[in-house]
Amino acid sequence: MAKTLYFDCFSGASGDMILGALLDLGLPIDDLRAALGSLSAELGEVTATRVLRSGISATKFHAQPDHREHSPQHHHHAHDHHSLKEINALIARSALSPAAKDRAVHLFERLAEAEAAIHEIPVERIHLHEVGAIDSIVDIVGAVHGLEQLRADRIVSSPLNVGGGTVNCAHGVFPVPAPATARLLSGVPVYSGDVQMELVTPTGALIVTGYAESFGPMPPMTIAAIGYGAGDRDPERHPNVMRMIVGDSAIAAHSHGVVEIVCEIDDMNPQLFGPLMDQLHQGGALDVFYAPVQMKKNRPGTLVTVLARPEDREKLSGILFSETTTIGVRYQEMMRECLERELVTVETPVGPVRFKVARRAGRVMNASPEFEDCAKIASEKQLPVKDVQAIVLKAWLNRSVMSD
Repeated sequence: MAKTLYFDCFSGASGDMILGALLDLGLPIDDLRAALGSLSAELGEVTATRVLRSGISATKFHAQPDHREHSPQHHHHAHDHHSLKEINALIARSALSPAAKDRAVHLFERLAEAEAAIHEIPVERIHLHEVGAIDSIVDIVGAVHGLEQLRADRIVSSPLNVGGGTVNCAHGVFPVPAPATARLLSGVPVYSGDVQMELVTPTGALIVTGYAESFGPMPPMTIAAIGYGAGDRDPERHPNVMRMIVGDSAIAAHSHGVVEIVCEIDDMNPQLFGPLMDQLHQGGALDVFYAPVQMKKNRPGTLVTVLARPEDREKLSGILFSETTTIGVRYQEMMRECLERELVTVETPVGPVRFKVARRAGRVMNASPEFEDCAKIASEKQLPVKDVQAIVLKAWLNRSVMSD
């Protein structure tokens, strides 16, 4: 069983909503204060309260509740912002684990790269206006700690409701989503509902996209716990909360989402299928294969199947449209489970050979010698390749018996 966390972003996401949901799931606030360390001291009081949002009971995380300027979902000081170097120093002074510190630094580097691209300013000169205030830094650092403590094997998110209308940013009034938010959400499914307010903040976009390995409907699981984190506003008939659902999934921890893209072709020069496969692999395809099919009017054709990461679907569909004669493709998202794989070099009577070893839960399920190594040895020693394969497989089996 794998512990699965599902971000349900039907009302967007912000840093304080994410922290509120984690606290609602049972993260002790004293542990959060301890992990924040000097960050908490610089900020002031860090608290959590129970609130209602359209009748839904949720946890509201507060960071420095006094003397604040309010944005739609997320608080920040308009005059208080930090450079990436300053933020990294603040993270270093926190009491996060080394792995969590690295994760937090990586998140802020990604944010700085997004801001730098928007403003055409070198990363080292970027001051993070939108999430550079100390309380926003606390939101991100606290979320990293909370998610580490949750120890989920797999994190999935729903498509994000970004809201609507406009938002005041450091550089003026912009339509929702704000420029930094929009860039962080690149390649992620989003939508805009009836609520005319900012629902996804840069902080929320950064955390959700930094952790979710796939986006879509809730995966199959047995629900164990649900946490609600509240935003600042309380619009009518729209619970302004982010929901986190934790459960046990029968899908192994090494499962992940893929998309299958297919089309049939019966009117293309067969010589083009070779270059097509190369371009699809270069475009990020995980696998490409062809199968003969019988099509309309009894024409022989080719079924093209591409397996890819969901975020690469549009790019690979573009390659199919530009490099083939198809006028339509079909796609569906599915889960796949992969065995843990590693290359192991084994000493054999004919020389060292690399084996691709596949394990599941620590148990070896398959071990296959690299064909290129066997072919090279066969050529050097003037032996049939099948004999070399038999020799090295025997060496692997003897090695396995000895290790047992």
